[in-house]
Amino acid sequence: MRDVTPSATRTEMTWIVMPGQTNALGTVFGGEVMAWIDVCAAVAAQRFARGAVVTASMDSLLFRAPIRTGEIAVLQATVNWAGRTSMEVGVRVESEDPNTGTRTHTSTAYLTFVALDEHGNKRPVPKLVCETEAERRRCADAEIRRARRLAARTEDKSRRQG
Repeated sequence: MRDVTPSATRTEMTWIVMPGQTNALGTVFGGEVMAWIDVCAAVAAQRFARGAVVTASMDSLLFRAPIRTGEIAVLQATVNWAGRTSMEVGVRVESEDPNTGTRTHTSTAYLTFVALDEHGNKRPVPKLVCETEAERRRCADAEIRRARRLAARTEDKSRRQG
């Protein structure tokens, strides 16, 4: 199994926001942004796993600022953490004013993906090797989020059984 650095998974996608993607206020539909996030994160996850991946979860998504018609939506994704068959991908979303180049952070999302083999079964993923202090910090933060997700899943399962 090969080692992979977070920088090897880095993915950037851009879209010009068109009127058909916006609501009556001229801002992008939240569901549209979520779909863009899922696609961008999936590319980063596939670069890491070198194969099929599926979205297992997306953490809560807070919209900090709108993206307006005519602006450029910029999404950047990187694998932050990897376990045996799953990985966390972080996605930062920004709007860019095409006239000035000014960027505004609009949202951040964390998604969990699972790698699958050709039969749809979970398969092992490579080792994630963090090289920089920022990568190590993102990995440590991802481990905290993972622990919270697992605790919430356990709590939900016991609530359903009780």
